[in-house]
Amino acid sequence: MKDKIKKTWSALLLMVCGLLICWLLYILLDWGLNGVMLDWLDKKFVSHQWVRYSPEQDGYFYTSIRWERVKEYLFRAFAVFILFFVLVARLIVLTYGARREKKVIREAGRMISQYMKHERDVTDVFPPEYAGISAQVAEIKANMQRHEQTLKEEAARKNDLITYLAHDLKTPLTSVVGYLSLLEEAPDMPPEQKAKYVHITLDKALRLERLINEFFEITRYNLQRIVLEKETVDLAFMLVQMTDEFYPILSEHGNRIRVELPEDGDSMAVYADAEKLARVFNNILKNAVAYSYPDTEILIRCQEAGSRLRIAFINRGKTIPRHKLDSIFEKFFRLDDARSTNSGGAGLGLAIAREIVMLHGGTIFAESEDEVTSFIVELPSILPSA
Repeated sequence: MKDKIKKTWSALLLMVCGLLICWLLYILLDWGLNGVMLDWLDKKFVSHQWVRYSPEQDGYFYTSIRWERVKEYLFRAFAVFILFFVLVARLIVLTYGARREKKVIREAGRMISQYMKHERDVTDVFPPEYAGISAQVAEIKANMQRHEQTLKEEAARKNDLITYLAHDLKTPLTSVVGYLSLLEEAPDMPPEQKAKYVHITLDKALRLERLINEFFEITRYNLQRIVLEKETVDLAFMLVQMTDEFYPILSEHGNRIRVELPEDGDSMAVYADAEKLARVFNNILKNAVAYSYPDTEILIRCQEAGSRLRIAFINRGKTIPRHKLDSIFEKFFRLDDARSTNSGGAGLGLAIAREIVMLHGGTIFAESEDEVTSFIVELPSILPSA
């Protein structure tokens, strides 16, 4: 019973409150529309004029609408509405565009991730409307795969080289230990035989030193960063001086060097790092001597080629196959016959030479045909008038 009474009173209270709110809204709207609104319209657009035809007659108010003000106000209102509409439309377009862009980016990211992680054809992942993106992504993936394959091949060559060197270390080390043991066990050995054993031991020790240096060069290559300290360098003087320094190595192989320089010696000036450039020529000459036939000439020919200088190192030796001419400048690459001889180094000399030449803004390449191999270096020259 009490609950029914409470519910009845609650309903009555709600009805009273509702009626009160409706009355207040009516008063507010009536005051606003019939009061303030009408007063504003009357003041803004209505003209009142007292009209009286004669003094004996009563006058009256003449009311008229001021249409010029109505037109002006409507024009302003229309302009404000158009501006508001344009702003709202622009906001809607920007909001929709931003959402659409985010959606496209998320979708493109999902498809790119799917394409990069799986071996699928690009047309199976990207719809036709993503043709531009799919072409670029396919190119990037192909470049990454080529780079990855290059790194794998380089790592494989490095591992093979280390394996060869580790195996080659055993032979000279065994010989050194063996001959030194013989010399220690037989102190009264004849001088001729002792001198022979000492010579063989020294030769094997030098071979062991070269192998250890190759190991050190392999380790050092990935840690060093080549920085150039440029100055004006006289290539003619550098090359002539280098031929003198190579005399012992040339005599050992029965080779000789001939340098051909242009008549104008001043044109052989370059702006370069003298020490790094000497390393380039040193590596190329070592390679030329190592792979030249005995008792043959190595020609160093210098020429002007427009605004560049061309230095060619030409030697007679076994022809390098055409498909290996570019590979010889890659890290840890050695020709097949270098693995079974003492001529093969760590496979870094020409790779370092190419890097130094490229840092100087030059180019290096090789040509080999009819048992004549040429290594050609082109560098920017310093003209005499400069």
